[in-house]
Amino acid sequence: MAIPNIFILASDNSPQLLPLLRSNPSLASPQDDHGYSLLHAAASYNHHDLLRTLVQEFHVEPNIKDEDGETPLFVVETVETAQILVEELHCDPILRNNEAMTAEEKIRSEGDFVVVADYLKEVRGRRGHADASSSEIEETGSTQQEGQRPPPPLPPNVTVNMGTTTEDEVPEEVDPVFRAKIEELAARDDFQDEEGQRRLKELVTEAVRGVERDAEGRDVRRRVD
Repeated sequence: MAIPNIFILASDNSPQLLPLLRSNPSLASPQDDHGYSLLHAAASYNHHDLLRTLVQEFHVEPNIKDEDGETPLFVVETVETAQILVEELHCDPILRNNEAMTAEEKIRSEGDFVVVADYLKEVRGRRGHADASSSEIEETGSTQQEGQRPPPPLPPNVTVNMGTTTEDEVPEEVDPVFRAKIEELAARDDFQDEEGQRRLKELVTEAVRGVERDAEGRDVRRRVD
């Protein structure tokens, strides 16, 4: 007996789909020749219960990408569907597609579901994401060079600690060579990938070792007020 097209079943939210998946759970995650998944279909057609079931029961990756590098969040048409993906199923709203656009930017550029883009912008603001959308950069008159993307967010394994220092503790200006290396790395398309993170780690390690060598060579004296 031939297996029905599971992507059509998902688009139609057919009652045949879940029994089929439960009898063969491996059918929940495959993608077609274009990377289209059941999760993309459920998101596009606003099948909320199916979305939840695919992620929570069958453990489908919520950030699954198609051939354009787009997650299911890129194809939503309603705020409610976007809320389920982001707030319940933990789909990442700041992931970028192969054109370096977030779901917010892609949806806004198409102009059909601007209310969804507004919601994603609100989410980004609530979470304090530092990477502004390209439209915001244009509106604020940014002087970034043409074609240069805003810096990506910090990777999960990097944190920034805020504190206070005295005047004597303020470091000298950052080494321009080191700064240039960081900016060049951040602008790479693979910055968030494993290779980009490996390069970042190597660069930071190199910088820390350089600071330690400088400290060993200095005459450090107790401060006297």
